[in-house]
Amino acid sequence: MSNLFRSGRTVMNQNPVKEISIRNLQPPQDAAEEEKPVSAGALFMERNRLLQEMEQRRQITDTEIKQRMEEAAADIESMQAAWANEKEQLQQQAYDEGFQAGFEDGRNKALAEMREMVEAANETTTLSYENATQYLINQERVILDIGIRSAEQIINKTIEDDDEAYLCLVRKGIKEAQEMKEIKLFVPTEHFKMVTTHRAELASIFPPETPFLIFVNEDFNATDCFIETNHGRIVVSVDDQLNELKEQLVKIMEDGV
Repeated sequence: MSNLFRSGRTVMNQNPVKEISIRNLQPPQDAAEEEKPVSAGALFMERNRLLQEMEQRRQITDTEIKQRMEEAAADIESMQAAWANEKEQLQQQAYDEGFQAGFEDGRNKALAEMREMVEAANETTTLSYENATQYLINQERVILDIGIRSAEQIINKTIEDDDEAYLCLVRKGIKEAQEMKEIKLFVPTEHFKMVTTHRAELASIFPPETPFLIFVNEDFNATDCFIETNHGRIVVSVDDQLNELKEQLVKIMEDGV
């Protein structure tokens, strides 16, 4: 069970719980040189490598599509030339032999064969284009996932090491609750002293008569924070904001915007 410490006037109340994500998180100041399991530089290098690989494959696919289209055009031109030659021969044969019906049959057969070859060439070109498009979409999702994971690690590392970054997160959460009648702020042990030092500043966001209590939760990670009010709980979560951002980016990507 968590150990709780409080400051200010105490008003305890059991409240319903609801999750509210905080939007527009202020970008971290500088986390380029912090040590972490996977460095931002390595993630960016992997992202660039994937981008280069995707571009190379796209160029290869474009070349293949262009080559198939050129081959199809050459085949069509060759068939048209062959048909023109065969047509003349059939006309001459029909004229010489007087078998007009034979000429028509030959003409129809040649046209049918040419149409089949043209359709086959078009299907090959369409399939190549669809495969290339799907590949690009899949690579965009991979790059997006890498970017979100990189941002999450950088932001969380900054909040862990920078009191001001964590305090900024708390401010934004409290502003979401400034219309509530009772405020209980729960923070991790690492930031409790710092947040308590800024209690007067945070309390000034609310009307003077609003009870504002600060508690410490030993089970929290260094980036955790939530606010309980008379109307429910506000979760101040970097992960929730990043997930919401990812969903919006995926929707934009799928819509082709």
